[in-house]
Amino acid sequence: MALMSTPEPTGYAAPTLVPAPESDAHPGSGLRFHDVVSGDGTRLRAWSTNPVDSPDAPVVLLCNGLGTNPYTWPALLRPDAGVRVVSWYHRGVGGSERPAKRTHVHIEHFVDDAIAVLDAFGIDAAPVMGWSMGVNTMFELAATHPERVTGLFAVAGVPGRTFSTMLRPLRLPNPLNELITVNLARVMKYAGPLTSPIAAGLPMGPRSVWLVSHSGFMLPLADPKQASIALRDFLSTPQGWYMHLALRTHRHQRVSLSRIAVPTWFVAATWDLLAGAKDMRSAADRIPDARYVELPGSHFIAMEKPDEVHVLLQEFLDGLD
Repeated sequence: MALMSTPEPTGYAAPTLVPAPESDAHPGSGLRFHDVVSGDGTRLRAWSTNPVDSPDAPVVLLCNGLGTNPYTWPALLRPDAGVRVVSWYHRGVGGSERPAKRTHVHIEHFVDDAIAVLDAFGIDAAPVMGWSMGVNTMFELAATHPERVTGLFAVAGVPGRTFSTMLRPLRLPNPLNELITVNLARVMKYAGPLTSPIAAGLPMGPRSVWLVSHSGFMLPLADPKQASIALRDFLSTPQGWYMHLALRTHRHQRVSLSRIAVPTWFVAATWDLLAGAKDMRSAADRIPDARYVELPGSHFIAMEKPDEVHVLLQEFLDGLD
């Protein structure tokens, strides 16, 4: 994928790119952190990889799961990943600023952030992959800025109305799924001041990771050591702010899939409690020539079966070439 400068959209604040300290690098991956300024002035902590064994690999924009981090993608951080990734932490998470207006945390603001990251790295257009709520972002990006997207690779996520697809393995009707999960998020938001210190203080050692990965919500992980880094990073986010993000993004309606005109793949997980496989298959059926793959696993399929997901990603990218 060629890297080039991009025309500055009208009324857009030019983003800045500042390398982070070398100590932030993950061995072998070329992982670096950068400062990028989004269109409304919010400073984001972006990140990128440049695997040492494949410096000329194709570039992919990752719209990550809400509040998550690079370490949730172990295959992307390997020296032989064969793909370069650019991504960012969501607003108010992992070093990214909270926006001046608390309401600026809808999916359309995350799309603005994606554009800022692409511009900062000088990427004219790229394949986009998404996980969880990031799938909402990438479909909205493809619908509103089709010139910036050359393909879509969706992992454990749907193109809108995410809360209605949660709890799908329990075989509840979608309206009830949404009622339960939205109200649970509201309770957790107001309980945030009490739960955040507890969550941030949880020891994420081998025993804790083993317990979480055998809970049914998450299944056994391929790399428990890296998973402990991912979980510690995730739990550092104040729970009230995280639920504020979730409740704002839940308002995102389904993207009109008739507007999607690029190659699209869906990778679903059979026992996913946060993005129903049935809903992902339904979305795939509505996009001409879309490919649907279902793997045995949970919402965290990229951590449970990183090799299988990565092989699919490389196959997807090869098809684009």
